[in-house]
Amino acid sequence: MHTTAPTPTPTPTPEQTAATDTFRTGAHLVMQAGAGTGKTTTLAMLAHTARRQSRFGRYIAFNKAIARDAARKFPADVACGTAHSLAYTAVGRHYQARMNAPRQAGWRTGAALGIDEGMSVRIGARNVTNKALSYTVLRTVTRFCHSADTGLARHHVPSLRGAEAEALHDQLAGLVLPYARRAWADLQHRDRGVVRFEHDHYLKMWALQEPVIRADFLLLDEAQDTNPVVEQVFSAQRDHAQLVLVGDSAQAIYGWRGARDVMTGFDGEQLTLSRSFRFGPTLATEANRWLSIIGAPLRLTGSPQRETELRVVPAPEAILCRSNVGAMVEVIRQQETHRRVALAGGGEALSALARAAHDLNEGRRATHPELMLFESWSELREYAEYDPAGRDLLPLVELVDEHGTTALLRALDRLSPEGSAEVTVSTAHRAKGREWASVRIADDFTGPDDLDERDEHGTPLPGPIDIDEARLAYVAVTRARAQLDIGGLSWINSHPAGDPSPWTATATATATAATASTGPTRSEHPPTVHGPAGEPIPDPNQ
Repeated sequence: MHTTAPTPTPTPTPEQTAATDTFRTGAHLVMQAGAGTGKTTTLAMLAHTARRQSRFGRYIAFNKAIARDAARKFPADVACGTAHSLAYTAVGRHYQARMNAPRQAGWRTGAALGIDEGMSVRIGARNVTNKALSYTVLRTVTRFCHSADTGLARHHVPSLRGAEAEALHDQLAGLVLPYARRAWADLQHRDRGVVRFEHDHYLKMWALQEPVIRADFLLLDEAQDTNPVVEQVFSAQRDHAQLVLVGDSAQAIYGWRGARDVMTGFDGEQLTLSRSFRFGPTLATEANRWLSIIGAPLRLTGSPQRETELRVVPAPEAILCRSNVGAMVEVIRQQETHRRVALAGGGEALSALARAAHDLNEGRRATHPELMLFESWSELREYAEYDPAGRDLLPLVELVDEHGTTALLRALDRLSPEGSAEVTVSTAHRAKGREWASVRIADDFTGPDDLDERDEHGTPLPGPIDIDEARLAYVAVTRARAQLDIGGLSWINSHPAGDPSPWTATATATATAATASTGPTRSEHPPTVHGPAGEPIPDPNQ
């Protein structure tokens, strides 16, 4: 009879051993875990250490999928879940009837709150309709729920595309806040109300109750992207529970939607995990270049068992983009080469944006949050071309003008499931936590604008690299296991902050020679993309 030998337990690295030894003392810990350094495995080691000490703990994950995966690795007496699952048990279950209510268009909710269907307000050069106002009211409540604040305030009101100036935002906030407070009051009723009850609502209600989480220790994963509301609850437990924060401050890429890096400045023992099991030394060197730009103290060491190349990859397994619009560009490009294309997270967000562009291009007012303040396609084009705040929409305008919205929607309808696709297109945000054998960085990762100053040869000096952009670049380049084509990030090789090493210069020369011999593999004029990274925004019609 044949029996399968048990999988040998990997020998802990010195850093993992140091983590378990320090955890055993009961001290609060902050563990900076670089890309691919085995943080979940290390946390499981801590959990097994606690079990031998007869201590009960909880692991708090970023989302359900991560929690389910961790539960397979952790001992049974460590509860694995999310902050939302804790809040649901305490508060959310009482609102189940409201959560099962049918969805309705945001403007209908606004009408129930007193925003007249024919209402229209001029803010600067933009006309804010009842639909735009209703959407903004609901987003204001959501942003409040993500915060640690006890009441709604001006800073919870989101800026609207095309009306970003501070004076215009003040005018908008004065209009929105009374309705937002009315919406929050409506949400307090358990069995009735006009505002659709969401998971973030009961999370905020739970946090306002100042809950005590019964546990001997708490493990907070992805701590660098923690919403202030979760940070508030977690930090309040430190007098009765050992707190362990694990994550990578260099991957803190969700600040634009309210997340905060709670690891920096946390009062606890500081530890690191720096040996990456995902990629080899060459890619570790590239990752360290971005870590240096960010100013992170962590430096990665690649696995000697892996060989990761930096070179041109004509047919990568994944293409990582800076923005949703950039992802749309890549989907069309890849389909034109007859490859089966998947879009990480599905095509719903891009389809909603393409449908909104179609409406605007056909002379109808769009309801999508990105486009709803514009009354015509020409007005949007002017904003994208001449307003710095709108430059990240320029690739969308160019795409629509070149291909038409019908072609865009047809391309999105032809997307394949990831399991059967030849290439996956993803934003860097959605790629976080994932990995592929070969990765190419898309063209929409453009470098900083040049300064007015020039060097001794009269060449304009490049401007400083935005730290948030460098964090996103670090996430993007560390998704590859075997091959990385730095593509749209190759500008870093000539930037003073890049300090390219000899192997990087060789890789760049190889890429240049390959392009010269085979013709351009990308657009001769890559789109300029600036501003927020464009992750999916809820459709106000849903």
